Amino acid sequence: MQRWSKLFIPTLREAPADAEVASHKLLLRAGYVRQLGAGIYSYLPLGQRSINKIIAIVREEMDQIAQEFFLPALNPAEVWQESGRWTGMGDNMFRLKDRKGAELCLAMTHEEIMTSIARNELRSYKQLPQIWYQIQTKFRDEPRPKSGLLRVRQFTMKDAYSFDIDQAGLDISYDKHDAAYRTIFTRCGLEFVAVEADSGSMGGSQSQEFMVYTEAGEDLIASSTSGYAANLEKATSKLAPVEDLAATAEAPEEVHTPGFRTIEEVGNFLRTQPHHQIKTMAYIVEHPESDAKQIKTVGKTRAVVAFLRGDHTLNETKLGAIALGEVRPMTPEEIAEVFKAPAGYLGPIGLEAAPHPRKPGVLVVLDASLEGRTNLIAGANKEEYHLRNVTPGRDFKPTVIADVRNINEGELDPIGGQPLRLGKAVEIGHIFKLGYKYSEAMGARVLDANGKEVTPIMGSYGIGIERILTAAIESSAAKFAEQTKDDPKATEQYALPAAIAPFEVVVSVTNVREADLAEAGEKLASELDALRIDVLLDDRDERAGVKFKDAELIGVPFRINIGKKLAEGLVEVVDRLTGTTADVAIDGAAQYVQTLVATAKK
Repeated sequence: MQRWSKLFIPTLREAPADAEVASHKLLLRAGYVRQLGAGIYSYLPLGQRSINKIIAIVREEMDQIAQEFFLPALNPAEVWQESGRWTGMGDNMFRLKDRKGAELCLAMTHEEIMTSIARNELRSYKQLPQIWYQIQTKFRDEPRPKSGLLRVRQFTMKDAYSFDIDQAGLDISYDKHDAAYRTIFTRCGLEFVAVEADSGSMGGSQSQEFMVYTEAGEDLIASSTSGYAANLEKATSKLAPVEDLAATAEAPEEVHTPGFRTIEEVGNFLRTQPHHQIKTMAYIVEHPESDAKQIKTVGKTRAVVAFLRGDHTLNETKLGAIALGEVRPMTPEEIAEVFKAPAGYLGPIGLEAAPHPRKPGVLVVLDASLEGRTNLIAGANKEEYHLRNVTPGRDFKPTVIADVRNINEGELDPIGGQPLRLGKAVEIGHIFKLGYKYSEAMGARVLDANGKEVTPIMGSYGIGIERILTAAIESSAAKFAEQTKDDPKATEQYALPAAIAPFEVVVSVTNVREADLAEAGEKLASELDALRIDVLLDDRDERAGVKFKDAELIGVPFRINIGKKLAEGLVEVVDRLTGTTADVAIDGAAQYVQTLVATAKK
């Protein structure tokens, strides 16, 4: 049992002006955190209690499938150079030098370190599979720290790594993490969705994000009632059929379009719809220096051109996955060199496409939505001219046909044909099938059952500890806001799930100067403590209204009010998770609340 009068809980009446999202405001106002610098926070006692509870749940579930390590946050440059990520991480990595001039970094993740241990210690298939994890501080030189604990430069992560002899083993390790993550997030009281995701700088063949819908999120995810879910970088959809234009000739023909450059301008001039046009998107890909094979075959930099429907937008992550690198828009000079034409009149005819993605030349990508279309309108690669009757496949051949567009809300999902919902979400966990990217680059080898030396296959699995806390606050605050939207006096409110709240129950003695009330509060708090309920006794000499507001502000899910009804042998139990209140006999109040807490934790 803890006493409010003895605890350091520095609540604020108002949140600082720079606090934008609900979780940032409430974490500050409730005294969970204090900001030390941009993206750098100190966790005060309430915040640390919640963080510790989340870590305990994560550790309990991970111990069922893995072994815990603790690795150094300070890493020598050499191990990151082996994997190629020393340069690949760019400005996101904190770098420093020691007094002897040796380069080091503050680790953002630990694939390299775990792989270095594996290559030095694992010798035989008999030692596999291995799943290793840690709960550690990570560092990222976030360019725009904001939204409280959602975008920071120092954070706590549970990161795990699997080593298996083959793909079948990796599939099992991946599925174990998928199940463990679902249990962890459920126990933490979160409503989450698992979505197909892009692997990004991590690499690998497959990845899945665990997301919580919230307006504070910066990721967009698509989902439907069919059960389909993917982030915007992976989402696909079924498109409604569109009618093509009638041919005006048997081949592409030039049309003078004086001063008309944009899809809208050309469409109005030619009296056609955007879906009748081809949109040209011109990019340059810069391949990582570590990808020697790619550089050798297609060059360190390469022109990448994507053609889409005029009413669609390009997803640069999808395009980058095909181009095997991060893409950037071409400069006017690069456009002139590749197309021999100015921007605004670019098109596919006359552009020499590489015959294969790994062959030299311009990588030309045709979005799948244009496959089979006929008589489209495109730029003529000639100033003030466009072309009619352009048919992909007949008039030009792309290097590859692939989905590189962003889906739109309301389009139909690819598995059940139900309308897609697009919404903002916060990522709380991410699991990857890394494949051989790190084990191959860093020379990890084991002997298989036939005595042959093989490379272990890897997986990587992360959970953002603070993100669980912030996602829980954001979700709860959104529900309270919806319930009180018609109440002009309502302020930001929330209630944390019982499993991760700093306290499960607060016993509020409405007037500690009345001996019978104070004595009843002490007795009830002691009974709850004996039942292993995490209880906070508000024994302050404050008005009842102040105590109630403070209890709500710190997000405790259950409150027991000890006041005038004690004369009738009753106390008031407030369940803030369901918004209900009940008068309960004080003699059975501890057992009643114990049942509420147990039910909430399920």
